[in-house]
Amino acid sequence: MQREADGGVDVADTRPSDRAGPLPDSVALLSVHTSPLAQPGIGDGGGLNVFVSALASHLCAHGIAVHVFTRAAGADLPPTVTLRDGVQVHHIEAGPPTLRKDDLASHLCAFYLAVASHPAMEAAQLLHGHYWMSGWVGRKLRQRRDLPLVQRFHTLAQAKDNGRSAGEPSEPTLRLAAERRVVAAADAVLAATPREAFLLRQEYRARCSQVHVVPPGVDVNVFRPAGDRIATRQELGGGRLLLFVGRLQPLKGPDLAIRTLAALDTYLPDDGVPTRLLIVGGASGNGHGTVDPAALRRLADHLGVADRVALLAPRSHHELAPIYRAADALLMPSRSESFGLVALEAQACGTPVVGADVGGLGDMLRGGGGAVVGSYEPAAYARTVLPYLVDADVRQQASAAAVRCARQLSWGETTRRTLEIYRSVLTRQPTAARGRRGA
Repeated sequence: MQREADGGVDVADTRPSDRAGPLPDSVALLSVHTSPLAQPGIGDGGGLNVFVSALASHLCAHGIAVHVFTRAAGADLPPTVTLRDGVQVHHIEAGPPTLRKDDLASHLCAFYLAVASHPAMEAAQLLHGHYWMSGWVGRKLRQRRDLPLVQRFHTLAQAKDNGRSAGEPSEPTLRLAAERRVVAAADAVLAATPREAFLLRQEYRARCSQVHVVPPGVDVNVFRPAGDRIATRQELGGGRLLLFVGRLQPLKGPDLAIRTLAALDTYLPDDGVPTRLLIVGGASGNGHGTVDPAALRRLADHLGVADRVALLAPRSHHELAPIYRAADALLMPSRSESFGLVALEAQACGTPVVGADVGGLGDMLRGGGGAVVGSYEPAAYARTVLPYLVDADVRQQASAAAVRCARQLSWGETTRRTLEIYRSVLTRQPTAARGRRGA
């Protein structure tokens, strides 16, 4: 059996039958606002660039040349970086290197023109857009090059508006209008969950035959329950341990995680065992729409838990896995999540997740390995997470269920489903598919 160098996929088990139709020889992955080379948890780096990096690697394992086009977010970046054999990341100059995500839209035309004339596009046989900005570019490229467009939004404006709290600004009308146009133009739209698929059909008028549910995956070779949990817990201060992982954005709820820790003091036994909260993450998108770490420290001090709250900079996957394993539970009090890769990573490590009923997160947690909280009250989160902190049997049962749930979602399965959709759109476009493998 052939296995990838990064350890994840048994290619023989995930390759679709050649009889199903043609596979592309070369795919252009469009990821305008964040790069697969970026560190998750810093700036705009998060689940999206993890997804693009993993998908690119797994497509490459199937013999597909992958070209990722992303905006050059630094002055000294090389034009092209080889992520691994068969996967190249192209840095496209479009606007000044340092830009807020909200200001990128005015530079999309420059990005599109640069990609349209890029030499790597000559071999591209299929476009795959990630996020609405990439979809806008993909729609223009589809018109210009007569290539099929597969689109994955990762987050939708309508979903974010549905989950925003009082006082938060709504998503720009430009974004909502662009998303609708991309849906109308795309040959296929991939949703992470049935809930997102319903939203695409209901609010964006996507055709039923156009929408496909393809959940993301997790690298079970990195995120796994095996490891010295006790030693890592001691290194992190000992006692009971709650974890929050993600960008420091209001919609992710790091402040609610701190309030939950404070609320727990009402419910925890007076046994002298400290309960700590570890927050792993960084500022979001050049500081715009972010929570100041100093403000979180002030909140912790105000609530009397400053000595039990630690803020860590983002960590690589290999550094993060033992931290997941060490925690008694992961808190995800998000107001918007398309899926929640962090929850999936934690579950793969055997860590129960307590999270909000948003996006695919609620559906995932109802499947086992955690619990859904129906409000954003700190006391509600405290009561829900309490059993995982004080009852070893409850936590062990949830841990086993979490691992079972996570193992159903591999990057190999995500890739298999994605390849089936690639085949489908290429089969429907015989001109575009001419000369490809399996044609």
